[in-house]
Amino acid sequence: MALRRATFRLYPTKKVNDLLHYHRRLHKELYNAAVSNRITSYKKFGKSVSYFDQQNCLPDFKEVWTEYKQINSQSLQSTLKRVDLAFQRFFKGLGGYPKFKSIRRYSGWSYPSFTGWKCHSTGDNGYLELAKIGSIQMRGKSRLWGHPKALDIVHRNGKWYASIVLDVDDEMLRSSRKTDSGVVAIDLGCNDAIAWTNGEENGLISAPRFFRNAEKKIKQLSKAKRRKRSPNYKKRQKASRRWKKVQSRISKL
Repeated sequence: MALRRATFRLYPTKKVNDLLHYHRRLHKELYNAAVSNRITSYKKFGKSVSYFDQQNCLPDFKEVWTEYKQINSQSLQSTLKRVDLAFQRFFKGLGGYPKFKSIRRYSGWSYPSFTGWKCHSTGDNGYLELAKIGSIQMRGKSRLWGHPKALDIVHRNGKWYASIVLDVDDEMLRSSRKTDSGVVAIDLGCNDAIAWTNGEENGLISAPRFFRNAEKKIKQLSKAKRRKRSPNYKKRQKASRRWKKVQSRISKL
C-alpha cells in the first residue's frame, strides 16, 4: 500500500461557508493560545511545554472554552502538533521563531485520521461530509483512488479545498505505470519540463512557464497596488478596500 494525495475544490452553501470560517477561526485561536502558553511558561517559570503536556490539557481547556466541544478532538490535537513542529523546526535551525498567526495567514485545519469526516466519492467529484458542519459538494478528479486516510481543509484566495490522503493499492499503482514497451526513461529539466524516450521514440514536453506568462499582468497590478493605501501596523492604519481588491487579484494570478 502507498499513500497518495488528491485535492478537490469545495462548493459550500452560505450557511456551511460561515461554519467553515468559524471553525477556521477557532483553530487559529487555539494555535495562538498554544504558542502563548509555551512562551509564557518558559519566560516566567523556565519550564518547557511539550506537545503531550498541551494535549493532556485539552479536556480541561474545553470545559472552560465550551465552543471547542463541537470540534473533533483529533483535529484539535493536530493543531497542537502543528505548533510543536514549528518549535522543533526553530530549535533545529530550520525556521524562524513561531509567531502568532492572523486569520489571513491561517489557511485551515487537519483531520489526521478517518474520524469526524466522510468522503462520498470514487475519485470523480462527489461530496464531503464534515461533523458539526454539514455536507459540501466537491469537484475534481483524482488520477488514482484508494481508501481515504486523512484530510486537510484549506482556504486559499477565497476558495475552499479538500486535500485527501489516500491509501492506494500497489496493483493499481503498477497498472497506472504500465507502457506498451515496458520502460520509459524520463529526464526533468528547466528549458523543457520533461524529456523522455522508450528506446524507439523520443519526446519533449515544454515547461508551462505560468509565472513568465502572467508576469506582465502581475507587474501592472503591483504598480496599481502601490498607488493604494497599504496597511501600516505600526501606525495602526488599515488597508483600503481598493488595496485589498488588487491584492486579491495578484494572489489569484
